[in-house]
Amino acid sequence: MTSAKYATLTSLCVCLCAQSPLSVAQEVPPLAQSGAATLPARPRPEKTILYGAAYYDEYMPYERLAKDVALMSQAGVTVVRVGESTWTSWEPREGEFQFAWMERILDALHKAGIKVILGTPTYSIPPWLYHKHPEVMLVPLGQVRGAWQFYGPRQNMDITHPVYLYYAERVIRQIVSHFRDHPAVIGYQIDNETSAYGTAGPNVRAGFVDYLRKRFGSVNRLNELWGLVYWGQLLNDWDELPPRDGVLNPGYKLEWERYQRQLATDFLAWQAKIVNEHRRPDQFVTQDFHGGMHLDVDAPAIARSLDVVAINPYHEVQDRLDGWWPAFLGDYARSLKHSNYLVTETNAQSTGWDSKGQFPPYDGQLRLNVYSHVASGANMVEYWHWHSLHYGQETYWKGILGHDLEPNRIYREFARVATELKDVGPRLVNLKKDAKVAILHSMDSHQGIRFMPFDDKVNYATVESQMHQALYRLNVDVDFVFPETTDLSAYRVLVVPPLYVASDETLEKIKAYVRSGGHALVSFKSGFCNEYSTVRSTRQPGLLRDAVGASYQEFSTLREPLKLKGDPFHAGVENKVSVWAEMLEPEGAQALATYDHPFLGRWAAITRNAYGKGTLTYVGTHLSDALMEKLLLNVLGLAALAGPEQNLPRSVRLRQATTATGAHLRFLLNYSAQPARVAYPFGMGEDLLTKRAVKRGELALEPWGVAIVAGE
Repeated sequence: MTSAKYATLTSLCVCLCAQSPLSVAQEVPPLAQSGAATLPARPRPEKTILYGAAYYDEYMPYERLAKDVALMSQAGVTVVRVGESTWTSWEPREGEFQFAWMERILDALHKAGIKVILGTPTYSIPPWLYHKHPEVMLVPLGQVRGAWQFYGPRQNMDITHPVYLYYAERVIRQIVSHFRDHPAVIGYQIDNETSAYGTAGPNVRAGFVDYLRKRFGSVNRLNELWGLVYWGQLLNDWDELPPRDGVLNPGYKLEWERYQRQLATDFLAWQAKIVNEHRRPDQFVTQDFHGGMHLDVDAPAIARSLDVVAINPYHEVQDRLDGWWPAFLGDYARSLKHSNYLVTETNAQSTGWDSKGQFPPYDGQLRLNVYSHVASGANMVEYWHWHSLHYGQETYWKGILGHDLEPNRIYREFARVATELKDVGPRLVNLKKDAKVAILHSMDSHQGIRFMPFDDKVNYATVESQMHQALYRLNVDVDFVFPETTDLSAYRVLVVPPLYVASDETLEKIKAYVRSGGHALVSFKSGFCNEYSTVRSTRQPGLLRDAVGASYQEFSTLREPLKLKGDPFHAGVENKVSVWAEMLEPEGAQALATYDHPFLGRWAAITRNAYGKGTLTYVGTHLSDALMEKLLLNVLGLAALAGPEQNLPRSVRLRQATTATGAHLRFLLNYSAQPARVAYPFGMGEDLLTKRAVKRGELALEPWGVAIVAGE
């Protein structure tokens, strides 16, 4: 489509005078107010794996759009992401909107058959907005208005400020309404790696009081739940609520973090609503979660406003590449909507905000990583970015093309993968996972432990990661579930990291799961506090006590690692526990392990209880990585989930999925610079990549190689 077809919208490019927020809707063309009622619940699914990169023609040092598009076509690029990073290109001066620069890009991409995800540019405000309205800048905890109002970093604004929201809404409406009919645009990315960024200005504090009033009703209720009688801090009125700065009360701090997460949820829901008023019915809305575990945002809540989830999983390469981090984030992203997801950013070459730690991937690693994403359920893999920058903070965050902007080793490997995906992509898109193991993810427990840490290095996130990594090494596919998840019956094993903060309802849900025949592995400190981060006034582990079949009244920090008596799980030199020891007293449970210590040795360290039709294995201490893997394998055996998958070479990971047509796929990924020979333990099949038959007995994998076996 050429820009001439935008004749009815081009008038929007003229300079619009700054108006009050009440007049925003007057700037929106009639087209923007139509179509919302006809939007389907979900856009049409993709027909193949999309493969590409973010692209910023506006960053280029010289004119090369035609050359870039030609290089993309030659390499097999099928999708790019554009537009999210340059508000001033869209609106160089207040109220003056320019679209021709992007029309030119989209027209060229569409002519080449390349699809486009168009971003809203709201995560980095333009200088003119800062100059006119410095009050929109973020005020973090411990600062006052004016003390931190500098311009330069991205994501440095208060996402709740009405002035910021006014300008953000206007630019979103202008962009989406103008480009909704461009045939290259298949979807929209709202904002970029969003959180509340710790915003804590006066308007945010006032909003927090309103949030508390709605949630708790009265200050007397707050006094009771937070225990504000301690240190004589009882409130008489909402106006007496102190600001978050300096507060030590765990309940207050936990609720503040929930409020911060809600700010991000509401902000993205607001953006999604605006885009939904303008987009075509076949276009989707996504948001790219940053490359961590998203413990500062409520990802499940945000996902409800999205058509499809996206993530940015940057990871180790070279000799440290083991595939775990992409699998961890992929399993998490897939679990948010129980659906396929997009990779909107990942490593192309080396990464970094400076020139330290520049580690480009080895030959084969780019290809291996693509299929690892697909094996977790990704329907798209995009790199950040197409070209390397010649200026700015991310100069050394290199793209597919280096600073010389010419084809290179990475470009050639990209092209190899694109050629393969042209063939096998239709069979790999919309894969379904049938995980029988779930990890219960609790953002509240992470925050509760952060406020009352039990160690400087071990915390909620490290234990959760350890559990997932052990299952990954055991070649077990995993879903994540959440406290609000209502049905756990699809899973044979439930793994629970330290569930320090949990409602009675959540704990009862775990018990009901076990009673019904499930097998749970529950970590230390679980059940300790209620949902307000208040310690339960019962023997621990609180409401879990009867299901655990054991209780404790004491616990101890461990200055040095301890062994377990007799090495019960055959972990050898790694038969070690550390950091924390609960003194478990069995009350019907079997003591699977006790501490090898002259004093602590009288108490159990790990117990197992038959409860209803299932079992609950309780771990009262922090296990070594190897010991965690051995214990999980033991629990998998109870659930009849242990099998030949655990006998593969240590460098080879197995991920399994089902195609849209019901065929079973096994991805075998070799994370090693050495070739691997796999005693393939399954039935006959065909490697989709080589078209060779795979027989039971042996399969050869090249260094950093992959096989995708379709078969029995």
